[in-house]
Amino acid sequence: MMLDVLIVGGNFAGLAAAMPLVRGHRKVVVLDTKTPRNRFARVSHGVFCLDGQQPAGIHAVALSQLQQYPTFEYKEDEAVTVNAINKGFAVTTKTGSRYRAKKIILACGVKDQLPDIPGLHAHWGRSVIHCPYCHGYELSGGPLGVLATHVMSPHQAAMIPDWGATTFFTQGNLELSSEQAETLGNRGVTIERTPVREVIGDGEQLSSVMLKDGRSIVLRGLYVAPTITIQSPLVDALDLELNETPMGTFIAVDEFKESSLKGVFVAGDMSNPMQNGTFAIASGTMAGVAAHRALMFNL
Repeated sequence: MMLDVLIVGGNFAGLAAAMPLVRGHRKVVVLDTKTPRNRFARVSHGVFCLDGQQPAGIHAVALSQLQQYPTFEYKEDEAVTVNAINKGFAVTTKTGSRYRAKKIILACGVKDQLPDIPGLHAHWGRSVIHCPYCHGYELSGGPLGVLATHVMSPHQAAMIPDWGATTFFTQGNLELSSEQAETLGNRGVTIERTPVREVIGDGEQLSSVMLKDGRSIVLRGLYVAPTITIQSPLVDALDLELNETPMGTFIAVDEFKESSLKGVFVAGDMSNPMQNGTFAIASGTMAGVAAHRALMFNL
């Protein structure tokens, strides 16, 4: 049977994309590997009406509501190959299942590439974070740090003083322009050029960072902007147009979340340079509505 839409990825963006489609009586299958990007976070913050809820709990509620619609199906499986066929696409999965769909929505997320610093990975998503709007409030009031990872890190460092006294760790390899240095100075940011050697803490709450010269700086939270990479092999197989940015690679989409290949829509962090739970949900909703529009009007 030819599906209306196959959604690859079943976290916030993928499930949000499914909702308008099944409410439009369209046959939808969601493939989910159950390895969401936000699995390292205890709770999600800043999501309208869901502030402080566990990501797994939000997912469970969304999935239970979608499962009330007879045209919705959810499968724990991984899409591994895709081919264009007459009036659609054929996708095979890791378990050997094969699906045919008129449209595809890619919502399979991205992978965070973090600096290789001892202790940093252990605290990721808890007190080593990337977004002040997602987790900053809970870490505010104490000394905070920003670790330089790319050319946009000075901008991140200039934001963080609204949540606490901030030190910007340039790691000794990021040269600030005079304008950047002035902006950081005006925001009260301390600039530390000696690289961070280790993150110290109990795996939940960091307490300090150790510098390469042996000094220790007390911190309540450390902001790190990861470089993101796209995980799905389907992106290369479909030869989708990409946008390269200092933060990583994103799939190019139009205002309706359609990619460079007609019939392939992209939702969530793969298409959103600005990333949090709310943006993922909004992106998924737009992709779902746009795919339905394309089905209705044979676009």
